[in-house]
Amino acid sequence: MALPFGGTSLQAILLDIEGTSTPIDFVYRTLFPYARRKLNGFLVDHSEDPAVRDDIDALRRQRAKDVNEELNPPPWIQDTQQAELASATEFALWLMDRDSKCAALKSLQGKIWQEGYQRSELRGEVYSDVPAALARWVAQGKTICIFSSGSVLAQRLLFGSTAAGDLNRFIHANFDTTVGTKHSPESYARIAETLAITPANILFISDVAKELDAAQEAGMQTALCERTELAGRSATTHSVIHTFDEILTGK
Repeated sequence: MALPFGGTSLQAILLDIEGTSTPIDFVYRTLFPYARRKLNGFLVDHSEDPAVRDDIDALRRQRAKDVNEELNPPPWIQDTQQAELASATEFALWLMDRDSKCAALKSLQGKIWQEGYQRSELRGEVYSDVPAALARWVAQGKTICIFSSGSVLAQRLLFGSTAAGDLNRFIHANFDTTVGTKHSPESYARIAETLAITPANILFISDVAKELDAAQEAGMQTALCERTELAGRSATTHSVIHTFDEILTGK
């Protein structure tokens, strides 16, 4: 399929992270296991932090919703602070096992990763073509934004600590699921409204077809990013790229 991108009509590029700009292995073999290992200790150490307390309260409310939906989440005991923190840990791990996009979980993970980056126990990873592509697009006058289920904090930590340096300098705005789910057209409409850019002038790049379907329904241009480990995965009506070198090369 010929790629339709280019020209003066394209004003912004909206990027997914996992599997698009960052290797999936980094997320599932580094970030998620790190959060699991540090979770209980982090909650104990920061239980009096108001922001962490907000996450714990939000987890409790999420669990109540999951109970109502008969998802059978683990019990939540509040008799003592120790019991509540143990319950929050068990429930958060249960959510992780389900690959939940729960905003409270993502917020908590971001805070845990922040400590990891600060201690140099974590370092952000992106595909090798990403730094040059971001620089090229910005030089061409394009607005670069990120939309990920990971919290804005987690996004900025990742892009701010890569081997190529701090890539946040290229990124105009970050969006997480506080604008809505990634499978909802309304989320992409809100992003376009926030940017004050017509959806048709925004290109969304992701490795998930359902996300692209939603963005396309909102009026955005779309491209399915199939990196080497994902190439040929499925048929799609979206334009397909395998590297950011295929977008606005200037050639």
